[in-house]
Amino acid sequence: MDYYVTEEQREACARDGAVPLRGVVDGDWLKVLEAGIERDINDPGPFVHGYVPDNGIGRFHGNIRMWENDSEMGRFCTNGPLVSIAAQFFQSSKVNLFYDQLFVKEPGTENRTRWHNDLPYWPLRGAQVMSFWVALDAVTIESGGLEFVRGSHLWDIWYQPETFGKTSGHGEYERNPDYIDIPDIEATRDDYEIITWDLEPGDVYAFHAMTVHGAGGNLRSDVRRRGYTVRYCGDDAVYDSRKGTQGHLRSDQHSDGDSLDSDQFPLVWESN
Repeated sequence: MDYYVTEEQREACARDGAVPLRGVVDGDWLKVLEAGIERDINDPGPFVHGYVPDNGIGRFHGNIRMWENDSEMGRFCTNGPLVSIAAQFFQSSKVNLFYDQLFVKEPGTENRTRWHNDLPYWPLRGAQVMSFWVALDAVTIESGGLEFVRGSHLWDIWYQPETFGKTSGHGEYERNPDYIDIPDIEATRDDYEIITWDLEPGDVYAFHAMTVHGAGGNLRSDVRRRGYTVRYCGDDAVYDSRKGTQGHLRSDQHSDGDSLDSDQFPLVWESN
């Protein structure tokens, strides 16, 4: 049975930029994701971008576009419960899969995920672009739960992309003259309304691509923090390879302004 997104949840996301969804991913799907994550850690796909721990303790493993090389992860992204949820949030005539991304902070990994908004990194434009971050473990602030600046998706401010730590996965991001540097939100937290929620395995953070967000390190010694995110787009999303976007997400088959429909960004849902 599909998860039903309530009007209250849609309104909360439209107002705040993020909302928690409880019990989205059932036990069978969680087993699929857990197995896929371990496969990727042991034999990473081509876009792996793990980060060196700041204090030499722990491990921060990341990867993108796993669905293209792992059939079970692909099955989740194209036929799992998130597809219907994206369609309900967008209330669109179609949904495209943009890409998936893995974030694993092992116990004791102090690396923060710095404050940022996503869309400046991505070679597309549109209002109907969202991420769905699936918890594989119990998530709290102490273990690296996500935090969001309430209403920041409405600011229409594009922050300059920066790397998230020491990694060989990709180089520095090209400067875009239309972007601005993000302020030091962590040092001035009291100036912002920051929201967060603890999650249980199978719960999801749903958030807009322009919502400013970040996360602390996993300061727990007894809990992993495995997060698996799938990004989807609706009717108004078009390709846009402007300066500053992630090279590993660009397409050789698209020109700026093109519809996303393609093997790289497949159509996963259409209205009847």
